[in-house]
Amino acid sequence: MSHPEPIAETLAPYAAHEDRSRGRRYPEPRPEFRGEYQRDRDRIIHSNAFRRLVYKTQVFVNHEGDLYRTRVTHSIEVAQIARSVARALRLDETLTEAICLAHDLGHTPFGHAGQDALNECMREHGGFEHNLQSLRVVDELEERYADFPGLNLTFECREGILKHCSARVARELGDVGERFLNHRQPSLEAQIANLADEMAYNNHDVDDGIRAGLVDLEQLREMRLFRRQYEQVTTRHPGLGGRRLIHEIIRGMINHIVVDLIRCSHARIERAAPASIEEVRAQPHPLVSLGDDTLEEHRELMRFLREHVYRHYKVLRMTTKARRVVRELFDAFMNETRLMPPEHQALAGRGEADRGIAGRARAVADYIAGMTDRYAILEHRRLFDPAERT
Repeated sequence: MSHPEPIAETLAPYAAHEDRSRGRRYPEPRPEFRGEYQRDRDRIIHSNAFRRLVYKTQVFVNHEGDLYRTRVTHSIEVAQIARSVARALRLDETLTEAICLAHDLGHTPFGHAGQDALNECMREHGGFEHNLQSLRVVDELEERYADFPGLNLTFECREGILKHCSARVARELGDVGERFLNHRQPSLEAQIANLADEMAYNNHDVDDGIRAGLVDLEQLREMRLFRRQYEQVTTRHPGLGGRRLIHEIIRGMINHIVVDLIRCSHARIERAAPASIEEVRAQPHPLVSLGDDTLEEHRELMRFLREHVYRHYKVLRMTTKARRVVRELFDAFMNETRLMPPEHQALAGRGEADRGIAGRARAVADYIAGMTDRYAILEHRRLFDPAERT
């Protein structure tokens, strides 16, 4: 007896119904007592890559404080927002959650600073992009199952993980690359996950930026999205201060933007009137979207965070060190692959035999991308600090 999740009759006709899934790369018997997308989510949660996200940077390096977001808390917050939107639009919550939980599996240590440094190192060998690396993790790099490499996720989950890629790369990816070549849209579940990612980090980076002392309430009140909630909270709760004030403001900001996303997306879906997921894919533009006014407020806050948090001198000091760690690790391992653990030496050797120097470089990039912040720092010390034990 099998029990798919959720009940198909509750979903809209244009949702990603799992009984119409395009399936897995390696066929498997249907699971008992859970659905295909629930199996995807469970495999993601049990993966090594997901567990490592707890020690990977969002903005602040892991050891800088226990209360700052990490990649794993970010992924959970993205999933929480996205599930609310999916439920309101009668889409598949479980698929939406699985995409959100997997979207950062390929992220490097040290956040975007690590990604930028690794991409620079890989410039002559195909480049590096964490979104594409997330797909590589679930398709190839996870080693858990006897019958196939990776996690063998459904097409719909893999499609949602891959938010963007070049035409050159798309041609190499087969099924999940086709939509980029044919100018088609992903499922609505994937569209929700994409926007929920931006919404989550915009709001929690405000919280972390305040906690770190990089920005204050007076600066943030210049942002329309923040100012509106600040005025509403202080009117309802005169004299409220400290962390409770900040949490109430951010809670209101998230609610405002989620409600706008649901209403605007519902209206766009009604106008387009897709009868199936294939009609969703055939749309000229995504159907999941914020309204124009809210989108501009959202972007205004993004610009503010870029200038006052991500480019703050304290953050730049750490990201500069992080880039140096990644570059020096890459150079050391490329020059001598025997500095890596034996299993990664073997992968580098096979990669070089198949693809030459680019294959070796990809194996080195895979090893570095899989590191947590603290492991990368430790490996760097082992290689470059004479006093550090190897």
